[in-house]
Amino acid sequence: MARLYVLLFLVQIILAVLALISCLSAEEDEIRALPRLVWVLIILFFPLIGSIAWFLAGRPAREGSPGGGWRAAGGFPEPKRSRPVAPDDDPEFLKSLDAGKSQHDRELFEKWEEDLRRREDEMRRRESGEESTS
Repeated sequence: MARLYVLLFLVQIILAVLALISCLSAEEDEIRALPRLVWVLIILFFPLIGSIAWFLAGRPAREGSPGGGWRAAGGFPEPKRSRPVAPDDDPEFLKSLDAGKSQHDRELFEKWEEDLRRREDEMRRRESGEESTS
């Protein structure tokens, strides 16, 4: 019988630790029903009940789950918030980089072409000057 109590105690502790990790790693605006601090205190003071309550009522809902937008605090679906997009995931930003890069590349290419023509002209003048003096 004592082994069963030890096993249940370990399960309770593991569940509480998992609930705390889940609660502390969740985004603040996705936590349902209560503020994060209240959830942490509930999980700490009532490990078994608090952990189960967190996983049932407080944890952020998954996108694909039914009622994913419902929040217990407000009772109404929260509109999807637009999150900032990383620059390397933003197609408009990448296009602007390509446009600026291609313009810069064209300017650089034109400078190289101009420099090449100037050097070729100088070489022709030297060759024609050497031929005329010889």
